[in-house]
Amino acid sequence: MTDDAVVSLRGVTFSYGGEPVLEDVNLSVGGREAVCIVGPNGGGKTTLVKLILGLLVPQQGEVRLFGQPPRLARLRAGYMPQHVQHDPLFPVTVMDIVLMGRLGQGGLGGLLGWHGHADRRAARNALEQVGMDGFGRRPFAALSGGQRQRVLIARALCCEPELLLLDEPTSNVDSLVEARLLDLLRELNQRMTILMVSHDLGFVSGLVEKAICVNRRVVVHPTSEMTGAAIRDIYGGEVRMVRHNEFSPFGHAHD
Repeated sequence: MTDDAVVSLRGVTFSYGGEPVLEDVNLSVGGREAVCIVGPNGGGKTTLVKLILGLLVPQQGEVRLFGQPPRLARLRAGYMPQHVQHDPLFPVTVMDIVLMGRLGQGGLGGLLGWHGHADRRAARNALEQVGMDGFGRRPFAALSGGQRQRVLIARALCCEPELLLLDEPTSNVDSLVEARLLDLLRELNQRMTILMVSHDLGFVSGLVEKAICVNRRVVVHPTSEMTGAAIRDIYGGEVRMVRHNEFSPFGHAHD
């Protein structure tokens, strides 16, 4: 565990109802790294993210975010969860959604959601970063799946984070949206650390150099070592990987 690590875990174990989900996790993520968390469903990926954010507390071990307990540093992190429930009949706008990222900021306004000029300026900047400027007054329910994903990333960026955590950011979006999202993440990685959960190994291989492989235990691999044998070991079987940077007359090429 290094002093300058953005995220560090040492000897972390977590269980639900006595059933181990993660065991003896040791890892460190440095500043401006782009790292992907991969592994099978139920392997502990989302649990690991929640431990990093301090939404869960380990039974054993130590978690540090920017060298502090997560609850003291979580305002320096922006988070996009995998699943967002919303009522399509509820009249919430894009700006309303993005401003949720300012909740918890200092002062009474941050606690109660009384958004001031600085909050709205940060929200507009976040929408501009994801290519959604001019959409602030649109109903959130009227957007396409890809547009909603970008708005949710804007919500995570609205707190002006130093660490961006994304849980399955490419779910329910097409290949064109994925390509735009990859370009956006490359740009954001120039000034912040990115930690991303994804099953799409082809997508993340264009961004990250290191993969955190989670299946109850955690092993860190450079993406150059993500061979077929390594993938079978993580997932317990064959996994097909789509290469987004290579095309053939018959569609994507597969490894």
